[in-house]
Formats: sequence, C-alpha cells, structure tokens
Amino acid sequence: MITTTQIDSNAADSLFRMLDPEGKNSIDPGKFLNQLSGAGILQDDPRLRELLDLPQFRQQIKKGNQIAKTEFNEILQQNALVKKSLSKNLVIPDFEVFCQQIQDIFLDTQRNKGGEVADYIPQLARVDPEQFAISICTVDGQRYSIGDSNTNFCLQSSCKPINYCMALEELGEEKVHTHVGREPSGQSFNELALNLKGLPHNPMINAGAMMSCSLIDNKNNSADRFDKVNKTWQALCGGKKMSFNNSVYLSERQTADRNFALAYFMREKNAFPENTNLTETLEFYFQCCSIESSSYDLSVAAATLANAGTNPLTGKAIFKSSTVQNCLSLMLSCGMYDFSGEFAFKIGLPAKSGVSGALMLVIPNLMGISIWSPRLDEVGNSVRGVEFCERLVERFSFHQYDSLTGNSTKVNPRKKENELMASKVMELIRSSSHGDLDEILRLEAEGVNPNISDYDGRTPLHLAACEDQIEVVKHFIQKEVQLSPKDRWGNTPLEDAKKFKNKDIVSLLEDAIKSQNKDHNKSKVLATKK
Repeated sequence: MITTTQIDSNAADSLFRMLDPEGKNSIDPGKFLNQLSGAGILQDDPRLRELLDLPQFRQQIKKGNQIAKTEFNEILQQNALVKKSLSKNLVIPDFEVFCQQIQDIFLDTQRNKGGEVADYIPQLARVDPEQFAISICTVDGQRYSIGDSNTNFCLQSSCKPINYCMALEELGEEKVHTHVGREPSGQSFNELALNLKGLPHNPMINAGAMMSCSLIDNKNNSADRFDKVNKTWQALCGGKKMSFNNSVYLSERQTADRNFALAYFMREKNAFPENTNLTETLEFYFQCCSIESSSYDLSVAAATLANAGTNPLTGKAIFKSSTVQNCLSLMLSCGMYDFSGEFAFKIGLPAKSGVSGALMLVIPNLMGISIWSPRLDEVGNSVRGVEFCERLVERFSFHQYDSLTGNSTKVNPRKKENELMASKVMELIRSSSHGDLDEILRLEAEGVNPNISDYDGRTPLHLAACEDQIEVVKHFIQKEVQLSPKDRWGNTPLEDAKKFKNKDIVSLLEDAIKSQNKDHNKSKVLATKK
C-alpha cells in the first residue's frame, strides 16, 4: 500500500530533480528563487520572509553555496507555498506563459495615444501622459508588473469602492443603504441629481462617495478618521505604507463648487446622517481621493477584493465576503462612470476608474488587475485602461458569462497546458460524435491531432463511425487519418460502423482502407525496385 508520506516524498524528489537536471544532488539558491519568481512568487512576498530570513539560507545565497536535498525537503515541509509554486498548483499554473501574453497586450495597447489628461486641477494636468503601467496579483499572490508600475498616482475615484466597504463593515448594509442607493444613475458622475428618495444613486459617483465618507467613523475626529482609511488601504496593499498628495488635496478643495452644491442638495433632502458637518465631510472625501498608490500596490488591493476580502499576501481578512459581494455588484453596474453599462456588457467584470488614469479591475476568485494611464476619454475613463480590458477578455475566458457560451477559442489560464489540450481533445471527439464539422476544422487549426484517442482508445473516427456522421468520416478520410486504430476492446471504426449498421460509412471505410492498402503496397514495390 502506498502511503501519503511516500507520495509526498516522490513529489519532493521530482521537484528536486527538476531543479537539479545535471544530477549534482544540490540546487543553486539563485535558480531556486528564480523558479519561484517565474511562478509569480516574488522575493518581497511576506509569505517567503520566514524562509529568506533563515540564517542558513541567507548564508548560502551570500556565499554562493548550494541547497542540499535534505535542506530542500525541509523547505518544502515548512513552506507549502514553495511546494505549490514549484508543482504549478497555483491558480494560474503556467504563469510565465500568461505574463508573456499580458506583455503582448500591454505593448499593443501602448500604441494608443488617444484621450487627454484631466486638467480641472493643475497637478493632474502636469502628469506625463505617456506613463502606462499594468500590475497583476492573483488570489494565490502571484504577481507581475510591466511599465511604470512603481510610480505613484492619486487614487481619485478608485477610492470609492473601499470607502463603501468600510461603511458597510462599520454600519451594515441596511443602515448604509438608508443613505445611499444602489442603482446606476444614467447621468454624469457629478450630476446634480438624486434618486426618487432624495438619496445619491450609488456609492460609485461623487454624491454617493461623499455619503460613504459621512458614514465612516463619524463619531470620531477628522484626523483619526483619515488614519483609519489610510490604515485600511495599507492593509489592503499588503502592509505597504500609503503616501498623500497634499497639493492635489488643496487643489481639489479649491475647485469644489460642484461637490459642495451636491452636498448642500443632499442636506436639503435630509440624506446625511444626523449632525453631519458638511465641510469636514467634503474635506475628508478630498483627502481620500488624494491618497497615492502605485499600480504594483493597487493590484494587491484589487486581488483582496477578488479573494473575498482576504489579502492574498498576508492572509488577513480585511472585509467580510458579504461586504465584498455588495461592493463588486456595484462596481460591475456603476464603476465606470457613463460607460458602466457598456463596460459590463463587453468586459463583464467589476471595475472602478478614476480621473488620475487609474483603473482597478477585479476577476473574482482569480486576480486583481491595476491599470494606470493618465489619458482619459470623454467620460473620464483611462483610454488605454479600457482598451487593455477589451483586449484581455478577447484573449482570455475572463468575462463572467464566458462559461455559458462554451467559447473555447479563448485561453483559460486557470488550466495547465496539458489540461487545455486534453479539453480540446475531448471537444474534438464530442464534435465528431455530433457531426460538428466547423468545430472540428477549428480544433484542427489549433493543432489538435485528429488521430488522438480518449482514455478508452477511441478516436474521433470511432465516434463518427458509431453515430453515422458521414460528412465527418469523409473529412477524416481526406485528412488521411489512421483508418483502423483499435480501442481498448479491440474494435476499429469499421467494426463499429458494422455493429451499428451504418451501411454508407461501412462502404466509405472499406473503400478507403482498400485504397490505402493499395497505395501502401505500391510504395513498397517502388522501394524494392530502387
């Protein structure tokens, strides 16, 4: 009987051999860390800190010493993340392949020079419009960045989902939604308009975001309230300290007539909680918008939402899953200004944009993506950000309804390459059984071998012969597939056709086999004469 210990030992041996192809019985620490980086687990990952802080590991890296097999086994036992990474058992198994495809999309999108930077305050107008960054963090903490990913930018409206989550955590859904609605407004994000109850339409537009701010820790003083928001962002980003752009804050406050008009309109409708100080609430809102992050860090916050409120790097639960569910629902329906409906239709994923050029995209249970490019379209969304999202869902099966369409032309990076091919093989066999010649041609164009068989040894030709799919059989004969492969029961496609009394297919296969044998014999004669 094989024990679990033996299986673990065999797996450890296989991983060690993978890192030691020359059979030296030792592994170079640099190569070991590069292998982890290739899987998306970077050296600044807090989950690796314990491993990297081990004196023997530090000394080995410093001195260029090797990791012996016993030490490698200890590492696997102490750190499950290392084992999952090396075994390609993370949520994106072939992470390097995935990152190469993301890089391709980035480079294609970078050519887009459309749009203009926000100019309603000088600080945003001065930003270099060519800057562009994409950062990804999966729910397993795999990370990848390209472009200006370490450059800070103001959160602006991308802070709105988090403020809404904080209000929900503190007061609950029922209380929060006595002050703010949850419907798309169908109007501009700063429109002087409320819903029929005299409330802001949703927390993702300016009026609703101000309402969220009025609800957060509102019994406390302004300094402590801002500290709470700042610490929440720090926790969302994996412990990274946030910065604050005071000049943006001051400019926001000086150009706030529309926001003050919205606030007074809401106060006139008694929408705010009792004893709300309007000026302090708006200043708090401007402060939240002026917090700075980078795409590298914002992707971790997005991944926390994708991971139901638990930070994938620290393992800390920042928000309840019910809070995140409510937030993502509103991001999907209201997160992209006047483009929200179109974005939900085409992209099918929760997102929130800001006039700094930030765009936070959430793929639930898979990853968070942060995109930053300052040029905006006419409704205030990052031009490159929207294009990147469009290209992303064109290539990958990330739209939340892709599973309904069975659109196998898209790549599913959740599966290993061998699993993807196995899926295509089964699709080819199924299509042969159903007579779907168009799908067969498409799968063959993708490189699926029509001679391949399932676990019972049955080829697409077996299934087509059984189901009397004459056009499919003709196609396979023209493709010169193997005409007499045997399944696990020793049956050929011709024998299956006879068994099911598919006379036309019997005739086709018999003629094709005779012709094939004749050609084969002719070739043998010619070879003998030579």
